[in-house]
Amino acid sequence: MKTSVKGLLIASSLLLPTVASASECVNRGVLDNRYCDENQDLVADSPKNADEWIDPSTLVFTYTPVEDPALYKDAFADFQAHLSKITGKRVIYYTVHSNSAQVEAMRSGRLHVAGFSTGPTGYAVNLAGYVPIAVKGDEKGFQGYNLITIVRKDSDIDSMTDLKGKKVAHTSASSNSGNLAPRALFPEKGLVPDQDYKVLYSGKHDQSILGVYNGDYDAAPVASDVYDRMVAAGRVDDSELKVIYRSPRFPTSAFGYAYNLKPELVKKIEEAFFSYRFTPEMSAAFKGADRFSPITYKEEWGVIRDIAHATGTAYTKTGLKKLAEKDAAKRAKKKAAELAKQAKIQ
Repeated sequence: MKTSVKGLLIASSLLLPTVASASECVNRGVLDNRYCDENQDLVADSPKNADEWIDPSTLVFTYTPVEDPALYKDAFADFQAHLSKITGKRVIYYTVHSNSAQVEAMRSGRLHVAGFSTGPTGYAVNLAGYVPIAVKGDEKGFQGYNLITIVRKDSDIDSMTDLKGKKVAHTSASSNSGNLAPRALFPEKGLVPDQDYKVLYSGKHDQSILGVYNGDYDAAPVASDVYDRMVAAGRVDDSELKVIYRSPRFPTSAFGYAYNLKPELVKKIEEAFFSYRFTPEMSAAFKGADRFSPITYKEEWGVIRDIAHATGTAYTKTGLKKLAEKDAAKRAKKKAAELAKQAKIQ
């Protein structure tokens, strides 16, 4: 209960009037009224007044909250040392326990450099002045995956509109690539889920893939990385399947900095990200990525924003309040399960 109340207090603080707003702002777009976006790149501009720039002696860094925060604290230790060397600043790791708390930490100025999960990145940009510049990747580009639609190669289905009236498996209601993304992206291809075909939920990406492979479903929208792993493991023969749709690539977690850092410091932070090469341990922890690949929020997050808009997700204070409530409920459920397990042991 204590954790839940904390999460709600964090969200409530975001509903209070802002102390200051960007003065003489020609364009703000969808950003909070304390930020300005005159170059229309969808992220907060650096303050025009040099007095508003910050140049902290210690940089605070964190990565998106996970079940075991210590795991990634250790994984980023070498990068933090590199960031410290390039910037000449002490760098410390700040552990956060929810996405909403991470957004609030940057909004309040307690967090300077961070990695945000794909979805919460939009909240951080709009509400906390976050400027994403990189995604984990390799020499080919940033790390990500696509939504693909698979069918059997021996079927007469060659385009998305051929799926009208067919048996199409989505994975689960909350899945991005398995349900939300198809509902957002398929209509522009002439296909509306639950209107042009009845959605059948399989439960998981691998079950959707196996279902199409075995003829239980005519088609299925699935995550490309899951499909590739199943092919590589020999669980399905890709010579018997074909892909009739491939979405733009979905990025993984974004890395960036607070908008009001001193420009000279920003240049050093960018240099630190793009000159760094992952240690073998860090590469193993992040599925083979070996570097930070440059991205822009306007371009690479376009498909994520489209999905959010189509599914009713708002990167606003109200939307973040709902995220905080969801985070708090999840932690409360986990705590209750742990207490029940302890009681059973005793």
